[in-house]
Amino acid sequence: MKKNIISFSILTIIYFLVKILLDIGIIDSYLQLNIFLIGINIILAVGLNLITGFTGQFSLGHAAFMSIGAYTSAVFTAKLGQSFIVAILVSGVIAAFAGIFIGIPTLRLKGDYLAIATLGFGEIVRIIALNIDYIGGAIGFNDIPQYTNWTWIFMMTVATVFLIKHFINSYHGRACIAIREDEIAAEAMGINTTFYKVLAFAIGAFFAGIAGSLYANYFYFIKPDSFGFMKSIDILVIVVFGGMGSIEGSILGAILLSIISLFLQGIPELRMVVYSVVLFAIMVYRPTGLLGKGEFKLWKKGAERNVSIESK
Repeated sequence: MKKNIISFSILTIIYFLVKILLDIGIIDSYLQLNIFLIGINIILAVGLNLITGFTGQFSLGHAAFMSIGAYTSAVFTAKLGQSFIVAILVSGVIAAFAGIFIGIPTLRLKGDYLAIATLGFGEIVRIIALNIDYIGGAIGFNDIPQYTNWTWIFMMTVATVFLIKHFINSYHGRACIAIREDEIAAEAMGINTTFYKVLAFAIGAFFAGIAGSLYANYFYFIKPDSFGFMKSIDILVIVVFGGMGSIEGSILGAILLSIISLFLQGIPELRMVVYSVVLFAIMVYRPTGLLGKGEFKLWKKGAERNVSIESK
């Protein structure tokens, strides 16, 4: 109980501190852009970590679910005149159904074959978006209402982390982890491996759709190429960098890599080179990522409380 009160207090302080700094102009539009991108990247990375880090399914099509959410939200707010909350929820639900649709036939595959199948799905979504004039086609979707603000970013980021963390700590989350460790053994113990792999895929897709909705309603303009193969690689890099199987690692990875991208804005041609060097260094010196599978935990011993990292 005390831990929950401390966490809530810290989050409240962060929310109001950033909001005040935004309102009085200390955080300018450029810094605001990067703060919002960090929040969106955290949502994407935590969702992909559920699929890849906790369930062990190697996906390269996460940007496709973000694209589905972005275009759905754009249509609902710009063309149908719906409220932003409706657009967010519908974006997540449609992305989740897309995850189920692609998950049922492809999650029978493993390893490289699954990666290729999800990569193909991402390209299919991009090509379809390129050829539908109703959503702008190749020239992109313009004049999307800017509903995304700090409150929405903060609320959706905290909700994503909270819900996925509680899912992982539940029986269903433990089933996903068992599948990652040994799928044959998990199935022998009575776990419906197909169901849980599709479930993890659908949940990850749902939050990717929410991230896409926030993205679309902040930037006014989206185009299919914004959600291509390289976007999926960006999200995967965050997960690997922070630690596959670590929620806190995804948060830390999103923050650090967003800061690195911020400093590389002036030399965009070197961005992927730096990413490659970072990945190479992580794979050589810290193959499990910055936090590995560890999580920050508060534990009590006598009257003294300590902060520790438990690594598996």
